[in-house]
Amino acid sequence: MAKVEVKNLKNEVTKDITLNKEVFGVEVNDVVLKKAIDLQLKASRQGTAKTKTRSEVSGGGRKPWRQKGTGRARQGSTRATQWVGGGIAGGVQPRNYTFKINKKERVLALKSALTHKANDKEIVVVDSLTIKSIKTKDIKAMVESMKLNGKILFVASTTSDVENLYMATRNLGYAYVLMSDELNCYDLINANTVVFEEAAINEVEEALK
Repeated sequence: MAKVEVKNLKNEVTKDITLNKEVFGVEVNDVVLKKAIDLQLKASRQGTAKTKTRSEVSGGGRKPWRQKGTGRARQGSTRATQWVGGGIAGGVQPRNYTFKINKKERVLALKSALTHKANDKEIVVVDSLTIKSIKTKDIKAMVESMKLNGKILFVASTTSDVENLYMATRNLGYAYVLMSDELNCYDLINANTVVFEEAAINEVEEALK
């Protein structure tokens, strides 16, 4: 597997590391990757859309007119589906949009997403994501100095204190922060650049290899 440079937040190269080919160099399975992303998107849907059937619409207890002799079509209730204000036939009901995929598919999908990023040279590794400032302008200056473009996903180690990073990026619509154990396919593919903390790389490789 190709080596990647480890930089500090001043964009200075400190050393090189080799990414694990069992995690960042697998054969990409786009079908499983799409399935995992679909699962995440559908799981976020509330599924609370609801229409009322004729049994749920209020009113309509009396027959609107007599059965025969009026010259009009027979009607039993003003809340039947053909009436304005009546019930809805075949309308949407609350439902759960989620589905299941097995553990091996989840792991393969995440490996495929990481491999995509590695192949496209969209992974940046830094020695630490712990910062002292909570000012947004300081993060913007750091992003410019490191020449990071587009949507940026910061992946921090579970042992790191990244509260300041959260605070500094929360007003930026193009920057997101995740811990290594929160890594998912959608956020990886949605980002143009993924900035890994070096310790987070080790945690991801240990979890997926």
